[in-house]
Amino acid sequence: MGVTQIARAKVNLTLKVLGRRPDGYHELESLVTFAAIGDRLTFEPANGARLVMSGPFAEAIAGPNILAGALDLLSQSGIDLGGRLTLEKNLPVAAGLGGGSSDAAALLRLARAAYGEGAEEPLWRALARRLGADVAVCFADRPALMGGIGDELQPLPVGSSPPLAAVLVNPGVPLATARVFAALQAPALTGVRAPKAPLAPIGSLAALCDHIVAVGNDLEPPAMALEPLIGAVKAALLARPGCRAAAMSGSGPTCFGIFTSEGRAAAAAAALRGSEPDWWVVATQLDGVTASAAA
Repeated sequence: MGVTQIARAKVNLTLKVLGRRPDGYHELESLVTFAAIGDRLTFEPANGARLVMSGPFAEAIAGPNILAGALDLLSQSGIDLGGRLTLEKNLPVAAGLGGGSSDAAALLRLARAAYGEGAEEPLWRALARRLGADVAVCFADRPALMGGIGDELQPLPVGSSPPLAAVLVNPGVPLATARVFAALQAPALTGVRAPKAPLAPIGSLAALCDHIVAVGNDLEPPAMALEPLIGAVKAALLARPGCRAAAMSGSGPTCFGIFTSEGRAAAAAAALRGSEPDWWVVATQLDGVTASAAA
């Protein structure tokens, strides 16, 4: 019988780039949450191992998929998943939604479920970090304050805030993360990392939206310079009734809008699909975010 994990879309509500490390990676501070939509990964026990792609965005995956690398890493760690893996690719590729990282994290969760007590929890966290900067937060699959290169996580309370009504919009043009960071030209980090500034209390939708607008996403300006359609997407979201905040997620080009109600989010999505039929537009929910700790 098959076992399924949903690789949920990761949404960076805010993203600060603190600088470039000597190894080329960038230090970040980001408030992350997850959407109620995502890719679907199914494992079915069988002889041998096979990876099958399906779904509306399967053909957009170019080159070796991160799942193949994850399977190799599991095998090297003595965890051999013999069977068939089917990835239903529902999220756009190179979209700023952590799709590949979330797929790899879902595979690790499937392997953990299959092995039960056969492997300790620190092993799974270590494997997640080795697979990529965003895999650790996607493996945890819960809102968090993310630091370092994405490997430092401060999980936030789950269920203490209602889900957020949201609309995700992708203009249908992929945007490679490396290009956006190159265009940012972040300064090199020097000296000891400064203490993180305290995060203002987030106890309401208004406070969260104010925080999103105030902090922003440092990758948004260079991404917009590379792909001006991002600006049009953000403006289109902000123009819809009930949109309290809109911004680009990750390195783009997907933007999110936070709405005052699910009804207004659904109406906005329907209107945008009608006016921009080439855009990927989804009304969804984001995990609620409440925080008052240090960022």
